[in-house]
Amino acid sequence: MKFSDYFNPIDSKQEVFAFDYNENQFATTILLFNAEQNDLEGVSIAIIGVEEDRNTYNNKGCASAPNLIRKHLYQLITPGNKKVVDFGNLKRGATVNDTYFALSAIIENLIKRKIIPLIIGGSQDLTYANFLAYQKLEQTVNLVTIDSKLNFGEAHDEINANNFLTKIVLHQPNFLFNYANIGYQSYFVSKEELGLIEKLYFDAYRLGQIQKNMEEAEPIIRNADFISFDISSVRQSEAPANKNASPNGFYGEQACQLTRYAGMSDKLTSIGFYETNPELDINNQTVHSVAQMIWYFIEGVNSRKNDFPIGSRTNYTKYLVTILDGKHDLIFYKSDKSDRWWMDIPYPIHSKIKYERHLLVPCSYKDYQTATNNEMPDKWWQTFQKLI
Repeated sequence: MKFSDYFNPIDSKQEVFAFDYNENQFATTILLFNAEQNDLEGVSIAIIGVEEDRNTYNNKGCASAPNLIRKHLYQLITPGNKKVVDFGNLKRGATVNDTYFALSAIIENLIKRKIIPLIIGGSQDLTYANFLAYQKLEQTVNLVTIDSKLNFGEAHDEINANNFLTKIVLHQPNFLFNYANIGYQSYFVSKEELGLIEKLYFDAYRLGQIQKNMEEAEPIIRNADFISFDISSVRQSEAPANKNASPNGFYGEQACQLTRYAGMSDKLTSIGFYETNPELDINNQTVHSVAQMIWYFIEGVNSRKNDFPIGSRTNYTKYLVTILDGKHDLIFYKSDKSDRWWMDIPYPIHSKIKYERHLLVPCSYKDYQTATNNEMPDKWWQTFQKLI
């Protein structure tokens, strides 16, 4: 793939670099992709701006976010030693579907190169293009959205930022193994949507439930292959640049904590930050917040422990818990590197090998405690139901 055909590159003469910076700032270490300098050797993360909001839901203007986010991101201190390249902004397709196709092909190519695509700007329906990138990789995937809503709609409606999950769930062939929402607000979500989540053995976690113990979000995020972050999940007073913003939501530092968890996950291979609308921003508050979330994500990637227990598990502490009068033996693994926990899910004999990646489910010490109290952890049961 010739990446330069798809992008309008960023260069140091553009407005995003119109500030005084020193050698410690990201502006001096970010790699700017262009047709002449296109070596991706050793690159860990690729920033992709997408100026696309034709299928937004009540938030026209979010297409103009990428360069404003960049300007604030570049002013921050370099977040570690991982090589980060900025491809620039994806050229808008003649139709939205053209944009989806191009973005999907680029993400697929980068994932094959073990480079994490980081998408900034545009509307959240671009999550659908991100999802399609995994189709040719022949693996089932887990999606996590950080969002105040569950974006389901009618199957026959044209895709937009308010119903893209329906298109993902109904896509054939089906390669979505699990979907989890973090931070939904009950007054935005219908009983029908929650019923669908339960029926499909998906997961949805209320805002208050997560805010009560932010660390419980870590294993949920650690189980994701890709993440879609809607800025409307952050409260309006801290991120006003969104026409669908709510008075309630995550605080800015909580959003940064979530994105750092995402960066630290060895399993995660792509992420997108959507729905920032600079037309509504106050003193660049929101674009600066998103820049800091991205900084924490990159810092998290620099902190990865490479401790996902694939293959031999001899370097992990193993715990066996027998529950329900000896009917079930639950196996837990704890990493000596990071103190993170996983549950081993038994593999039904008739299940296909494509689910093998999902047999070790990230969990928390709290799940282990649940098992020692002779109760079945919800994560164990829901995963097992999907394998049957």
